[in-house]
Amino acid sequence: MAKYFDVHPDNPQPRSIGQIAAGIRSDALIAYPTDSCYALGCRLGSRDGIDRIRSIRQLDSRHHFTLVCQDFAQLGRFVQIDNDVFRAIKASTPGSYTFILPATREVPRMLQHPKKKTVGVRIPDHVVTQALLAELGEPLLSSTLLMPGEEEPMTQGWEIKDRLDHVLDAVIDSGDCGTEPTTVVDFSGGEAEIVRRGAGDTTRFE
Repeated sequence: MAKYFDVHPDNPQPRSIGQIAAGIRSDALIAYPTDSCYALGCRLGSRDGIDRIRSIRQLDSRHHFTLVCQDFAQLGRFVQIDNDVFRAIKASTPGSYTFILPATREVPRMLQHPKKKTVGVRIPDHVVTQALLAELGEPLLSSTLLMPGEEEPMTQGWEIKDRLDHVLDAVIDSGDCGTEPTTVVDFSGGEAEIVRRGAGDTTRFE
C-alpha cells in the first residue's frame, strides 16, 4: 500500500520531504508532481525501481529514462555537453524540457540507451520536486506517469493512489499538476532534434 503525502505546493513540509527522501534511499518507488505532469521516480541505482517502472508502463529496453536533476551543476556530472549545447540548455532550464545527451561514466549502464549510450536529463521548475531533490542530494531516476494505452497522464494524486496503490510505495500530492509531458530535444547528434513536442516552447530549438 502506497503512503500518501499531502505536501504544500509553495512551502513543502520538511518532515514529509525528509520521509519521502528516506524512502527513496531505501528503494521506494514514488509518484510525484513536476512542472509538466506526474512522474514515477526512484533511486538512481535502483534496479528494482527500473524493473517496476518498466512493468507499470510496459516499456521496452529502448526507452529513455530521465535523470531529474536539481540544477545545472548536477546535470553536468551525468551528460557530455559542448559549449553550444550548454548555452541552449542553460537558457531553457529550469523548465518543461527533457534533453537527450551522451551519458558520462556516472550513469549506470542499465539507464543508458543500449545502442546510443545516451540518457535523458532535465531540471524541473517545481517547488516540491526541487525540495525533494535538494534533500536527496542526487537525481531522481524518472519516467512520465503515462499508463499503457492511455493518451494523457494522470494528474490527480488521489487518482494515482487509487489506481496504483498496489505497485507504488508513495504518492506525493501537492495540488494541480500539468497534463502535458515535457518537450524532448535530442542533442546526441550535435544538432537539436525535437523528438516530442510537449509543455516546453520549441521555438528556440527550430
